[in-house]
Amino acid sequence: MGIGSDLADARRSMGMTVGQLSARTRIREVLIQAIERNDFSQCGGDFYARGHIRNIAKVVGLDPEALVHRYDEQHGGVPLPVRASSVFQADMPLKIRERRSPNWTTAMAVALGIVVIFGVVRTMGGGDTPVADLHPMPVPAVPPPPSAGSGPDSPRRAASLAEEKRRDMVVLQVKAKRTSWLDVQDAGGRRIFSGTLAAGKTSTWKAKSGMRVTFGDGGAVSLKVNGKDLGAPGRRGQVVNRSYEAPAAKKR
Repeated sequence: MGIGSDLADARRSMGMTVGQLSARTRIREVLIQAIERNDFSQCGGDFYARGHIRNIAKVVGLDPEALVHRYDEQHGGVPLPVRASSVFQADMPLKIRERRSPNWTTAMAVALGIVVIFGVVRTMGGGDTPVADLHPMPVPAVPPPPSAGSGPDSPRRAASLAEEKRRDMVVLQVKAKRTSWLDVQDAGGRRIFSGTLAAGKTSTWKAKSGMRVTFGDGGAVSLKVNGKDLGAPGRRGQVVNRSYEAPAAKKR
């Protein structure tokens, strides 16, 4: 017998209809009927199929983990977790052009040379000799230095950029009270982590703009999002889907 057949027999033995099971699990009736025929193609992938099997098994009184283990054996095993480091990449270094101060030595040397030539001509030519009308070369104007708080490298600007970057990020901290399975994706649907978090362990993930998380057991973990304590996302044994947005994204 298949997994779906076992779920169907357990449902019937409890005197429960497909509609009643759908109301308790929040899974569509057509999807439950397909699962009971051992057809998991409508679940949207192995990850969602496992979640549906767990949810139904808990309601009809079967062992969720045993059925999920059977499903993994029949469909190629448990997927490997994705390393969070593969999602985040270092920022590109910025090339800042060096600002050079004006060459005062050259300008002063040119001006001094003109004054010396003018004096020599006056001395050699006498008072009645016409002298060429020489004018000293104008010294280039030097722009005033930028104020301490307006340059591209100023502490005020750096602090402003850091604040903007922080407000565009979601920082999720999850602490497992019991061993629990969860799946973490960024706003674009790219998977950051998928696997089991051991009891007593705390993990932190970051993503730009937003984050989507599925908790296999909503009562087994406690959350902090951007430093704010949100407690448990659901009840014990409940499969929960949650989305979290960055502070800057909420104001758009």
